[in-house]
Amino acid sequence: MKNKPKKNKKVILLVDDNPDLLYSVKKGLESISKDFKVVTVESGKECLQSLKKIRPDLILLDIMMPDMDGWDTCAKIKSDKKTENIPIVFLTAKTDPVSRSMGGLASADYITKPFDMKDLKKRIDFVIRSKNEK
Repeated sequence: MKNKPKKNKKVILLVDDNPDLLYSVKKGLESISKDFKVVTVESGKECLQSLKKIRPDLILLDIMMPDMDGWDTCAKIKSDKKTENIPIVFLTAKTDPVSRSMGGLASADYITKPFDMKDLKKRIDFVIRSKNEK
């Protein structure tokens, strides 16, 4: 009987200024999938600092945050050669058509709060799979 090689966990960087959401999404994703390791930060600035140390497979990014919002954080990530290819999925309460449209152009996916954890996992899997097929 052969041992299956261990799959590397996919690192998800979750960026949101709401500590309750950070906790619940981290716990939810890690309980649904043993393939995920979720790293949480509470601001765009912390996100950019984290990217100096880790290279996530995907970033879940809130739009409405104090100091540096998700749009600015996304722009900085995409303008850096070291991080430009990390897929970003906006995870936000912004449901207006302009935000949806801009989010669709700037990110790999745009998910509005509230969301279903199993749906979130499916969409994360799809984005990571799509990135790996390129």
